[in-house]
Amino acid sequence: MDWQGWFTLLLTGTSLLLLVLTRIKPHLVMMAVLTALSSLGILTGSEALSGFSNPGLITVAAMFIIACGVHHSGGVDMLVNNVLGTPTTTRGALARIFAPIVLLSGFLNNTPVVATMIPAVHAWARKIKIPASKLMIPLSYTAILGGTLTLIGTSTNLVVNGQYQALTGEPGFSLFAITPVGLPVALLGLAFMWLFFPHWLPDRSKKQAFANLREFTLEVAVAPNGPLVGKTVAEAGLRNLQRIYLVEIERQGTIVTAVPSQEILQSNDRLVFAGDTQAISDLLRINGIVPSRENGHSAPLEVDRAERRLVEAVVSPHCAAVGKAIRDARFRDRYGAAVLAVARGGERVKGNLGTIKLAAGDTLLLEARPAFVSRQRYAKDFLLINDLNEDAPRHERAYIAWAILVGVVAAAGLGLLSMLDASLIGAGLMIVTRCCSVNQAERSLDLPVIVTIAASFSLGAALQKTGVATYIAEAIVTFSFGHAWLMLVLTYFVVALLTETITNNAAAVIMLPIVLEMTEKAGLNNEPFILALMIAASASFVTPLGYQTNLMVFGPGGYRFSDFTRVGLPMMLFVATATLSLLLLGYPLYP
Repeated sequence: MDWQGWFTLLLTGTSLLLLVLTRIKPHLVMMAVLTALSSLGILTGSEALSGFSNPGLITVAAMFIIACGVHHSGGVDMLVNNVLGTPTTTRGALARIFAPIVLLSGFLNNTPVVATMIPAVHAWARKIKIPASKLMIPLSYTAILGGTLTLIGTSTNLVVNGQYQALTGEPGFSLFAITPVGLPVALLGLAFMWLFFPHWLPDRSKKQAFANLREFTLEVAVAPNGPLVGKTVAEAGLRNLQRIYLVEIERQGTIVTAVPSQEILQSNDRLVFAGDTQAISDLLRINGIVPSRENGHSAPLEVDRAERRLVEAVVSPHCAAVGKAIRDARFRDRYGAAVLAVARGGERVKGNLGTIKLAAGDTLLLEARPAFVSRQRYAKDFLLINDLNEDAPRHERAYIAWAILVGVVAAAGLGLLSMLDASLIGAGLMIVTRCCSVNQAERSLDLPVIVTIAASFSLGAALQKTGVATYIAEAIVTFSFGHAWLMLVLTYFVVALLTETITNNAAAVIMLPIVLEMTEKAGLNNEPFILALMIAASASFVTPLGYQTNLMVFGPGGYRFSDFTRVGLPMMLFVATATLSLLLLGYPLYP
């Protein structure tokens, strides 16, 4: 290899380390890689930017909008309400969840499917008296398995297909090309969960971290005509208290939320604090603070008010506050929301709220202004799991949304239209028929994911152009002693390992040119290898951080990190065994 090859190899290793070991967002890492490859002349400008015009990427974007239309028309709710019923056992509940989630995830992006199902399953679990911790991991894993049913089931499949077309010039795979492997793997995976997960998953029904608002909020009042009247919150010494902090002020029937430091206190203001409730004695020592006259009644936050939203949110790995204490992150100023409590591993983190360092997967109970939810749909700092300000679904358009989705699948499956054209027409129809609004469609486009995918194409192109893919492929062929079945096994587990540590799309895009070179050098049929890559890139079960739906259920299920490892590792090995067995039995490795 020349210097371009060695530099590309170094750049690949560096980007992997940055994605695994740092909190730098994946799309920033991949854009930096693209910039380096283009500016050093390793790729031309058109080669570096080719990912942004790739049909697979545009299809992914269109499918986001189609999923948005089904979601906002109430199509998911309609299916759920007609299927879930009232089972009496955990296995019965799992059986009711499997069918709709697999169906939906086979044709829609699984992130909005799981986001819609989390509050529904939570409420349903309480109704049928089955712990939510027995259902949330199966919800995520079922959505992952469903994504392997078709080429549009997950963005990874579409991206691999698009890159395959770009690298080989071949027409690519059909909509149901992955189904002969994905369907039996999904059915076997569901059977595995149904048999073993009821025993393996923990019962956390008695550990609802935010069940009682009294446990972490307290209320006092500003004494009439006392020394604090007319002072700002900061001047009154209420901003930098050690064990608690001011959340809201109730004043003459109105609420001041996310209280600013310059807010002026008035007579008879009721002050609500969050944190260590034992600190009330410290508060009452402040001259001008008196017990609230209604402190013996209901907790102040239990009363619905238009000025506030109580939101449960899971901290995303991309949140700017990860690794920082709540106070140091200037949480209130940055997000316009106050943290009432933090739960980690299914249990509320007690002590001084301001000093708690946030971690990805933490569940926060927030008191937020009404605009918080709409802003976070763009910012992606949090995965909202209890959105009290969500637009009401357009239930009368649910059948229209389903008809559009079925039409897209039929047109692409029968070869009447390409997947790109079918998805673009479907996305347009979702907006024209008002199954979703233009604003909702815009919000559904996950820009960081789209940029990550597009920029990753440049690294895949450089690996092939500079000969790095050939170099690595020859090493794999040598290491496997020329055994085709061993190459297939290595392909699956290398991709699976990368998926657990970096984004699944990036793992697939980096590995595809290597797999293509490897199969060409060994004279093998590349189809089973590419199908193995697609499934391995989606089948992320071992950690909550490997796949977004896993992280979304982490807090609502009250799980610990070890819960995923306990059930996810055997699940991963079982799915790997099933996938590889089907590929070895059903597909010729040699042309």
